[in-house]
Amino acid sequence: MNITLLDSATLASTPLTPFESLGNFTHYPLTTPDQVLQHSADANVLITNKVNLSAQTMRKLPKLKLICVAATGTNNVDLIAAKELGITVTNVAGYSTPSVIQHTFTLITNLLGQTHRYAADCKEGLWQQSQMFCRLDYRINEIAGKTLAIIGHGDLGKGVANVATAFGANVIVCERKNQPPREGRTEFYQAIRTADIISIHCPLNDETLNLIGQEELAMMKPSAILINTARGGIVNETQLCEALNNNVIAGAGFDVLSNEPAQSSNPLANYSKDNLILTPHIAWASEESICRLVNEICLNIHAFRKNEHRNRLV
Repeated sequence: MNITLLDSATLASTPLTPFESLGNFTHYPLTTPDQVLQHSADANVLITNKVNLSAQTMRKLPKLKLICVAATGTNNVDLIAAKELGITVTNVAGYSTPSVIQHTFTLITNLLGQTHRYAADCKEGLWQQSQMFCRLDYRINEIAGKTLAIIGHGDLGKGVANVATAFGANVIVCERKNQPPREGRTEFYQAIRTADIISIHCPLNDETLNLIGQEELAMMKPSAILINTARGGIVNETQLCEALNNNVIAGAGFDVLSNEPAQSSNPLANYSKDNLILTPHIAWASEESICRLVNEICLNIHAFRKNEHRNRLV
Protein backbone atom coordinates (compact mmCIF):
# COMPACT_ATOMS: atom_id res chain seq x y z
CA MET A 1 0.00 0.00 0.00
CA ASN A 2 1.41 3.36 -1.06
CA ILE A 3 0.71 6.06 1.51
CA THR A 4 1.46 9.73 0.81
CA LEU A 5 1.28 12.62 3.26
CA LEU A 6 0.90 15.86 1.32
CA ASP A 7 1.68 18.43 4.05
CA SER A 8 3.86 16.93 6.77
CA ALA A 9 4.94 20.41 7.92
CA THR A 10 1.49 20.78 9.50
CA LEU A 11 2.44 18.01 11.93
CA ALA A 12 5.42 20.00 13.24
CA SER A 13 8.28 17.81 14.50
CA THR A 14 6.10 14.85 15.47
CA PRO A 15 7.74 11.54 14.40
CA LEU A 16 6.17 10.05 11.29
CA THR A 17 7.43 6.52 11.98
CA PRO A 18 3.90 5.18 12.73
CA PHE A 19 3.02 5.77 9.08
CA GLU A 20 6.14 3.95 7.89
CA SER A 21 4.94 0.72 9.47
CA LEU A 22 1.74 0.78 7.41
CA GLY A 23 3.25 0.53 3.95
CA ASN A 24 5.39 2.36 1.42
CA PHE A 25 5.30 5.84 2.98
CA THR A 26 6.19 9.12 1.25
CA HIS A 27 5.74 12.61 2.62
CA TYR A 28 6.13 16.16 1.39
CA PRO A 29 6.50 19.14 3.77
CA LEU A 30 4.04 21.15 1.67
CA THR A 31 2.16 20.62 -1.58
CA THR A 32 1.13 23.54 -3.78
CA PRO A 33 -1.98 23.27 -5.98
CA ASP A 34 0.12 22.63 -9.09
CA GLN A 35 2.02 19.83 -7.30
CA VAL A 36 -0.97 17.83 -6.09
CA LEU A 37 -1.18 15.44 -9.03
CA GLN A 38 2.57 14.88 -9.15
CA HIS A 39 2.80 14.16 -5.41
CA SER A 40 -0.32 11.96 -5.40
CA ALA A 41 0.14 9.94 -8.58
CA ASP A 42 1.10 6.59 -7.00
CA ALA A 43 -0.85 6.86 -3.77
CA ASN A 44 -3.45 4.36 -2.63
CA VAL A 45 -3.85 6.42 0.53
CA LEU A 46 -3.54 10.21 0.69
CA ILE A 47 -3.17 12.04 3.99
CA THR A 48 -3.94 15.75 3.85
CA ASN A 49 -4.44 18.42 6.44
CA LYS A 50 -5.18 21.46 4.29
CA VAL A 51 -4.27 20.47 0.72
CA ASN A 52 -7.38 20.66 -1.47
CA LEU A 53 -8.52 17.53 -3.27
CA SER A 54 -11.06 18.49 -5.90
CA ALA A 55 -13.26 16.29 -8.06
CA GLN A 56 -11.05 17.04 -11.05
CA THR A 57 -7.95 15.95 -9.13
CA MET A 58 -9.49 12.74 -7.80
CA ARG A 59 -10.65 11.67 -11.25
CA LYS A 60 -7.00 11.71 -12.35
CA LEU A 61 -5.89 9.42 -9.50
CA PRO A 62 -7.15 5.92 -10.39
CA LYS A 63 -5.02 4.26 -7.69
CA LEU A 64 -6.50 6.31 -4.89
CA LYS A 65 -8.72 4.36 -2.49
CA LEU A 66 -8.60 6.29 0.78
CA ILE A 67 -8.25 9.95 1.80
CA CYS A 68 -7.36 10.57 5.43
CA VAL A 69 -8.01 14.15 6.46
CA ALA A 70 -5.57 15.05 9.24
CA ALA A 71 -8.16 17.31 10.88
CA THR A 72 -11.81 17.42 11.86
CA GLY A 73 -13.02 19.74 9.12
CA THR A 74 -13.18 18.29 5.60
CA ASN A 75 -14.03 21.31 3.46
CA ASN A 76 -10.79 20.74 1.51
CA VAL A 77 -12.10 17.46 0.05
CA ASP A 78 -14.96 17.14 -2.45
CA LEU A 79 -16.97 14.50 -0.57
CA ILE A 80 -19.61 14.16 -3.28
CA ALA A 81 -16.98 13.36 -5.90
CA ALA A 82 -15.21 10.96 -3.55
CA LYS A 83 -18.43 9.02 -3.04
CA GLU A 84 -19.10 8.88 -6.78
CA LEU A 85 -15.57 7.58 -7.38
CA GLY A 86 -15.70 5.02 -4.58
CA ILE A 87 -12.97 6.74 -2.55
CA THR A 88 -13.31 6.45 1.22
CA VAL A 89 -12.77 9.62 3.25
CA THR A 90 -12.04 9.69 6.97
CA ASN A 91 -11.33 12.46 9.45
CA VAL A 92 -10.25 12.74 13.09
CA ALA A 93 -12.40 14.35 15.76
CA GLY A 94 -11.69 15.22 19.36
CA TYR A 95 -7.92 14.82 19.25
CA SER A 96 -7.21 18.50 20.03
CA THR A 97 -9.82 19.14 22.71
CA PRO A 98 -7.41 19.48 25.69
CA SER A 99 -5.08 21.69 23.66
CA VAL A 100 -7.83 24.05 22.49
CA ILE A 101 -9.30 24.32 25.98
CA GLN A 102 -5.87 25.21 27.36
CA HIS A 103 -5.29 27.86 24.70
CA THR A 104 -8.74 29.33 25.28
CA PHE A 105 -7.83 29.98 28.90
CA THR A 106 -4.38 31.23 27.91
CA LEU A 107 -6.14 33.99 25.99
CA ILE A 108 -8.67 34.64 28.74
CA THR A 109 -6.15 34.81 31.58
CA ASN A 110 -3.73 36.98 29.61
CA LEU A 111 -6.46 39.48 28.74
CA LEU A 112 -7.97 39.60 32.22
CA GLY A 113 -4.58 39.68 33.92
CA GLN A 114 -2.90 41.95 31.33
CA THR A 115 -0.03 39.46 31.46
CA HIS A 116 1.11 40.21 27.92
CA ARG A 117 1.42 43.90 28.74
CA TYR A 118 3.23 43.43 32.04
CA ALA A 119 5.66 40.94 30.44
CA ALA A 120 6.39 43.41 27.64
CA ASP A 121 7.02 46.17 30.20
CA CYS A 122 9.48 43.96 32.08
CA LYS A 123 11.43 43.40 28.85
CA GLU A 124 11.54 47.18 28.42
CA GLY A 125 13.05 47.57 31.90
CA LEU A 126 10.07 49.36 33.44
CA TRP A 127 10.05 47.23 36.60
CA GLN A 128 13.53 48.48 37.40
CA GLN A 129 12.15 52.01 37.29
CA SER A 130 9.30 51.32 39.72
CA GLN A 131 9.16 53.23 42.99
CA MET A 132 7.49 50.30 44.78
CA PHE A 133 7.90 46.52 44.79
CA CYS A 134 5.43 45.94 41.93
CA ARG A 135 3.80 47.71 39.03
CA LEU A 136 0.06 48.28 38.83
CA ASP A 137 -0.19 50.07 35.51
CA TYR A 138 -3.03 47.98 34.11
CA ARG A 139 -6.26 46.73 35.58
CA ILE A 140 -6.22 43.05 36.62
CA ASN A 141 -9.40 40.97 36.87
CA GLU A 142 -10.28 37.43 37.94
CA ILE A 143 -12.34 34.79 36.18
CA ALA A 144 -14.02 33.94 39.48
CA GLY A 145 -17.42 35.56 39.73
CA LYS A 146 -17.57 36.46 36.03
CA THR A 147 -20.29 35.26 33.67
CA LEU A 148 -18.80 33.24 30.82
CA ALA A 149 -21.03 32.59 27.80
CA ILE A 150 -20.33 29.62 25.56
CA ILE A 151 -21.31 29.76 21.89
CA GLY A 152 -21.25 26.18 20.64
CA HIS A 153 -21.82 23.47 23.25
CA GLY A 154 -20.10 20.46 21.73
CA ASP A 155 -17.15 18.69 23.35
CA LEU A 156 -15.00 21.83 23.24
CA GLY A 157 -17.70 24.10 24.61
CA LYS A 158 -18.48 21.64 27.39
CA GLY A 159 -14.78 21.31 28.23
CA VAL A 160 -14.34 25.07 28.44
CA ALA A 161 -17.47 25.26 30.60
CA ASN A 162 -16.03 22.69 33.02
CA VAL A 163 -12.75 24.58 33.40
CA ALA A 164 -14.54 27.91 33.74
CA THR A 165 -16.65 26.45 36.53
CA ALA A 166 -13.49 25.28 38.28
CA PHE A 167 -12.22 28.87 38.10
CA GLY A 168 -15.42 29.99 39.81
CA ALA A 169 -17.19 31.49 36.80
CA ASN A 170 -20.92 31.45 36.21
CA VAL A 171 -21.31 29.59 32.91
CA ILE A 172 -24.21 30.15 30.54
CA VAL A 173 -24.77 28.46 27.18
CA CYS A 174 -26.00 30.57 24.26
CA GLU A 175 -29.00 29.40 22.32
CA ARG A 176 -28.81 29.76 18.55
CA LYS A 177 -29.53 33.28 17.35
CA ASN A 178 -33.21 34.12 16.91
CA GLN A 179 -34.33 30.81 18.44
CA PRO A 180 -36.33 30.34 21.66
CA PRO A 181 -34.03 29.04 24.39
CA ARG A 182 -34.09 25.34 25.17
CA GLU A 183 -33.85 24.14 28.73
CA GLY A 184 -30.42 24.93 30.16
CA ARG A 185 -29.66 27.58 27.53
CA THR A 186 -29.86 31.36 27.46
CA GLU A 187 -31.40 33.39 24.65
CA PHE A 188 -28.60 34.58 22.36
CA TYR A 189 -28.91 38.33 22.81
CA GLN A 190 -29.55 38.05 26.53
CA ALA A 191 -26.38 35.96 26.83
CA ILE A 192 -24.11 38.41 25.05
CA ARG A 193 -25.57 41.32 27.02
CA THR A 194 -24.98 39.46 30.29
CA ALA A 195 -21.56 37.94 29.64
CA ASP A 196 -18.24 39.20 30.92
CA ILE A 197 -16.46 36.66 28.73
CA ILE A 198 -17.76 35.16 25.47
CA SER A 199 -15.98 32.08 24.12
CA ILE A 200 -16.79 30.76 20.64
CA HIS A 201 -16.68 27.03 19.88
CA CYS A 202 -19.18 26.57 17.04
CA PRO A 203 -18.49 25.60 13.41
CA LEU A 204 -18.43 28.12 10.57
CA ASN A 205 -21.43 27.72 8.29
CA ASP A 206 -24.16 29.82 6.69
CA GLU A 207 -25.84 30.25 10.08
CA THR A 208 -22.72 31.37 11.94
CA LEU A 209 -20.99 33.51 9.29
CA ASN A 210 -20.73 37.02 10.80
CA LEU A 211 -22.65 35.76 13.82
CA ILE A 212 -21.15 38.61 15.81
CA GLY A 213 -20.89 42.01 14.18
CA GLN A 214 -21.39 45.66 15.01
CA GLU A 215 -24.88 45.18 16.47
CA GLU A 216 -23.85 42.33 18.76
CA LEU A 217 -20.60 44.01 19.83
CA ALA A 218 -22.54 47.13 20.81
CA MET A 219 -24.74 44.99 23.06
CA MET A 220 -21.78 43.61 24.99
CA LYS A 221 -20.55 45.09 28.25
CA PRO A 222 -17.74 47.63 27.81
CA SER A 223 -15.72 45.43 30.20
CA ALA A 224 -16.37 42.21 28.24
CA ILE A 225 -13.81 40.17 26.33
CA LEU A 226 -14.44 38.02 23.25
CA ILE A 227 -12.51 34.78 22.58
CA ASN A 228 -12.48 32.88 19.28
CA THR A 229 -10.56 29.62 18.95
CA ALA A 230 -13.14 28.18 16.53
CA ARG A 231 -13.12 29.56 13.00
CA GLY A 232 -12.47 32.92 11.39
CA GLY A 233 -15.52 34.53 9.82
CA ILE A 234 -17.80 33.89 12.79
CA VAL A 235 -16.96 37.40 13.96
CA ASN A 236 -16.88 40.31 11.51
CA GLU A 237 -13.20 41.26 11.67
CA THR A 238 -13.50 44.86 10.48
CA GLN A 239 -16.29 45.62 12.91
CA LEU A 240 -14.41 43.93 15.76
CA CYS A 241 -11.39 46.15 15.12
CA GLU A 242 -13.61 49.21 15.22
CA ALA A 243 -15.13 48.05 18.50
CA LEU A 244 -11.71 47.40 20.05
CA ASN A 245 -10.29 50.69 18.82
CA ASN A 246 -13.24 52.61 20.24
CA ASN A 247 -13.32 50.65 23.53
CA VAL A 248 -16.79 49.30 22.82
CA ILE A 249 -15.51 46.09 24.43
CA ALA A 250 -12.46 45.64 26.63
CA GLY A 251 -10.56 43.07 24.62
CA ALA A 252 -10.44 40.06 22.30
CA GLY A 253 -8.33 36.94 21.96
CA PHE A 254 -8.34 35.30 18.51
CA ASP A 255 -6.52 32.24 17.20
CA VAL A 256 -8.26 32.20 13.81
CA LEU A 257 -8.84 34.50 10.86
CA SER A 258 -11.25 34.42 7.92
CA ASN A 259 -8.33 33.76 5.53
CA GLU A 260 -5.25 31.83 6.66
CA PRO A 261 -2.37 32.34 6.66
CA ALA A 262 -2.99 35.95 7.67
CA GLN A 263 -3.31 38.34 4.75
CA SER A 264 -1.54 41.70 4.77
CA SER A 265 -4.92 43.40 4.38
CA ASN A 266 -6.59 41.65 7.32
CA PRO A 267 -7.74 44.23 9.90
CA LEU A 268 -7.00 42.00 12.89
CA ALA A 269 -3.51 41.21 11.61
CA ASN A 270 -2.88 44.95 11.30
CA TYR A 271 -4.40 45.94 14.65
CA SER A 272 -1.70 47.19 17.05
CA LYS A 273 -3.37 48.06 20.37
CA ASP A 274 -2.86 45.89 23.45
CA ASN A 275 -6.52 44.90 23.85
CA LEU A 276 -6.18 42.26 21.13
CA ILE A 277 -4.15 39.07 21.43
CA LEU A 278 -3.80 37.33 18.06
CA THR A 279 -2.15 33.91 17.76
CA PRO A 280 -1.49 32.03 14.47
CA HIS A 281 -4.01 29.16 14.64
CA ILE A 282 -2.05 27.19 17.23
CA ALA A 283 -4.77 26.28 19.74
CA TRP A 284 -4.95 22.73 18.37
CA ALA A 285 -1.22 22.14 18.05
CA SER A 286 0.22 20.85 21.33
CA GLU A 287 2.72 18.02 20.91
CA GLU A 288 0.31 15.67 22.65
CA SER A 289 -2.51 16.72 20.35
CA ILE A 290 -0.53 16.09 17.18
CA CYS A 291 0.62 12.69 18.49
CA ARG A 292 -3.02 11.76 19.07
CA LEU A 293 -3.82 12.96 15.54
CA VAL A 294 -1.12 10.76 13.97
CA ASN A 295 -2.25 7.77 16.01
CA GLU A 296 -5.89 8.26 15.00
CA ILE A 297 -4.99 8.49 11.31
CA CYS A 298 -3.07 5.23 11.61
CA LEU A 299 -6.08 3.59 13.26
CA ASN A 300 -8.28 4.87 10.42
CA ILE A 301 -5.95 3.25 7.88
CA HIS A 302 -5.89 -0.03 9.83
CA ALA A 303 -9.70 0.00 9.96
CA PHE A 304 -9.95 0.67 6.22
CA ARG A 305 -7.73 -2.35 5.51
CA LYS A 306 -10.12 -4.50 7.54
CA ASN A 307 -13.16 -2.94 5.83
CA GLU A 308 -14.23 -1.50 9.16
CA HIS A 309 -16.16 1.77 9.30
CA ARG A 310 -14.12 4.04 11.55
CA ASN A 311 -14.46 7.84 11.27
CA ARG A 312 -15.75 7.41 7.73
CA LEU A 313 -17.47 10.36 6.12
CA VAL A 314 -17.81 8.64 2.74
